Amino acid sequence: MMGTFASVLATKKIRTHTERFQANVEGDIENVDGVLKITVIRVHYVLKLSHEEEADAHWAMENYIERCPAAMSVTGCIQIVDSLEFASD
Repeated sequence: MMGTFASVLATKKIRTHTERFQANVEGDIENVDGVLKITVIRVHYVLKLSHEEEADAHWAMENYIERCPAAMSVTGCIQIVDSLEFASD
């Protein structure tokens, strides 16, 4: 997911070098009818950018999921909750 998000950001010329882009990921595993199942994945992105890049970053955030093979593989089975935080560049 992070790689796909970075690719979509790149279409808007937003750089995602290591010091500018990170993701914090956690998930929930629950007992569903006697079987342990991943039910939720939460991805919190932190992106350093200029104020002028924020609108493009929001656009990328709204559009990357449907281009992500991993996310599309689990859609309907695992809830994906993503968020984006901006840090000043």
